[in-house]
Amino acid sequence: MGIVSIIIAYFLGNISAAIILSKLLKGEDVRTKGSGNAGATNMLRNYGKGMAAATLIIDVLKGVIAVMIGAKFGMAYPCALAVVVGHMYPAVFGFRGGKGIATGLGVLLAINPKLALCCLAVAVILFVTTKYISLGSICAAIAMPIFSLFMEPGFTIYALILCILTCYKHRENIKRLRNGTESKVGQHSTESNQDAVHPDKAPDNKEA
Repeated sequence: MGIVSIIIAYFLGNISAAIILSKLLKGEDVRTKGSGNAGATNMLRNYGKGMAAATLIIDVLKGVIAVMIGAKFGMAYPCALAVVVGHMYPAVFGFRGGKGIATGLGVLLAINPKLALCCLAVAVILFVTTKYISLGSICAAIAMPIFSLFMEPGFTIYALILCILTCYKHRENIKRLRNGTESKVGQHSTESNQDAVHPDKAPDNKEA
């Protein structure tokens, strides 16, 4: 059942709230809008606070549920990794998912709330001081394995893998941050909706 729980966690991650809600309620795929990312930030910029909040809540909850399922079979950590990977690379949506921040938060809340709060604090502090959601997310991801080493040692290797994956999914944001072209909250995205060749819009299996 341990392997089965990991598979369940992966496909739970495939339940992309951003993609499903945008298709059901707007008749379009959020991945064709703005940054092309299937996440709460892109939902906020394109569809407003309500859909963004719904996306955030669903993505966090699936992280929590996946860890709870895994915990029943002693596979909490592997399931934590699996659900985030499932969110980032969903098989049912052509392996083109989100960047894993909300689902990662859900995972941390289920594994160790103190660890989650510390990482969230890093994200919030960076966001409040810079208005860059991406910078806060990236720094929180980098802080995660460091905090985990002291708060949840057994999770550290998984946290490191998640950190690497998160930074990789944010590679275009990192480039824009370095170039000074990253959008702050309240600004329109610098990425055009016509940017069909954006790396995060291309099938992720081509990135490997």
